[in-house]
Amino acid sequence: MVNAGTVILKKGKEHSIERYHPWIFSGAIQQSTGSLTDGCWVEVLSYKNKRLGFGHYQKGSITVRMLHFGADEPGEHFWENKFRQALQLRRSAGLPTETTNAFRLIHGEGDGLPGLIVDYYDGVAIVQAHDAGMHEDRHRIAEALQKALSPALQTVYYKSHGTLPGKMRDEHYNEYLSGMSAVPHIVAEHSKKFYIDWEEGQKTGFFLDQRENRRLLGEFSAGKTVLNTFCYTGGFSVYALEAGAQLVHSVDASEKAIQLTRKNLELNGFDAEKHACYAIDTFDFLADKHHAYDVIVLDPPAFAKHRDARHQAVRGYQRLNAEAMKVIRPGGVIFTFSCSQVVDRQLFYDTIVSAAIQAGRQIKVLHHLSQPADHPVSIFHPEGEYLKGLVLFVE
Repeated sequence: MVNAGTVILKKGKEHSIERYHPWIFSGAIQQSTGSLTDGCWVEVLSYKNKRLGFGHYQKGSITVRMLHFGADEPGEHFWENKFRQALQLRRSAGLPTETTNAFRLIHGEGDGLPGLIVDYYDGVAIVQAHDAGMHEDRHRIAEALQKALSPALQTVYYKSHGTLPGKMRDEHYNEYLSGMSAVPHIVAEHSKKFYIDWEEGQKTGFFLDQRENRRLLGEFSAGKTVLNTFCYTGGFSVYALEAGAQLVHSVDASEKAIQLTRKNLELNGFDAEKHACYAIDTFDFLADKHHAYDVIVLDPPAFAKHRDARHQAVRGYQRLNAEAMKVIRPGGVIFTFSCSQVVDRQLFYDTIVSAAIQAGRQIKVLHHLSQPADHPVSIFHPEGEYLKGLVLFVE
């Protein structure tokens, strides 16, 4: 890797890097040298000029994202080695399988690559950059993915228009970095089939992080009436029906999401007319549904993406869960989630307690849920645990 310059830390600020935390904040930097531009590689030194590692530079609160720790320089096979290590982790976790050919290959800090997401959909890799450094290295990333995943990988699509910082979003567009595949593309997850549209869909096209939670839902769905709110592609709906649910209703404010849910229901052999899909706001839908469902799924988008919005997000989670608790049948089960990173697990739990008090229902916690093994959390970066979930029994 070619380094554009050097970042020297203030005294005492080297300790977090020596503990392998991947972020260097602007206030920790004593001085920098060289021609530093957003996205360049930099060498990181302690105040005693001890080499601590290398990372991507970008002006802002988080000024350096560490990619390589220690005195040795990253080698020419840096990217390929990172991807092979990540693939080995997934194989250790049992992915892929004969019945699941879609998984997350790179999960940012959890795989030692802050700012990078790579989702794999049966021969197609969707690359998403969240900082300037990963954007600048996108062609190296694509080339290394081809080497690490050969011969299975046929296509690399770069989808970062909505995730790049600031003005970069307006200056760069999504593109195929290698190959091209027709969309929508069908993948398998625990033998269920789903259409993936990485060009027009949200995020990379599918929410892979709910895979095991979807499977758990099936254990509660046989013979039940199920409501899947914020359904997007209808993943929870398909699992509930495969498990023998009597009736499933899917709700999302987006008409595009509802159309995709209908297609996925039909792809798996279910009648999208019988198991109705509604393009409507979830709060409006719940307003007149007293005791209509045995199981309710609450999987909203992130209500808060930064700390300034956390209070408003907590109020949103409280209101949503209280409404669901009020309308669910006695003896019903609620699967409730938060993917807001700034709402930690304890705060989310406390919010659900408040919702139960507001609803006036007795609640028991059956399961604490999180993200699956292909969304790993570095023990040195606990902030990477973003998905929180609870399975609640409502008396």
